[in-house]
Amino acid sequence: MRDNTKSGALTEVTFYILLSLYTPRHGYAAMQFIEDKTKGRLLLGAGTLYGALTSLEKKGWITPYGDLKKRKKEYCITPQGKEIAEKELARLHELVNIADTIIGGAYE
Repeated sequence: MRDNTKSGALTEVTFYILLSLYTPRHGYAAMQFIEDKTKGRLLLGAGTLYGALTSLEKKGWITPYGDLKKRKKEYCITPQGKEIAEKELARLHELVNIADTIIGGAYE
């Protein structure tokens, strides 16, 4: 994952994973959430997803949730992860507002 934490820019995949974990989910459910929300535009492979989950857990942005002895490990977003997601949302709003000013609201 090539997230730029200095500028606040996250990869789209990272942002969607964080969003998916506002409700505790196991990896496959997170994959389904992302596929559903993007209408199939983003399809994550298991290796990509589980590598990202490991990386996000190391950063402290997500944490295991519930019974860790269950076969399917669940995760949820941490307060730090929520802060990162909220900053990304603000950055995206700024980007859209600037683009809207330049393009002239072509998508309204």
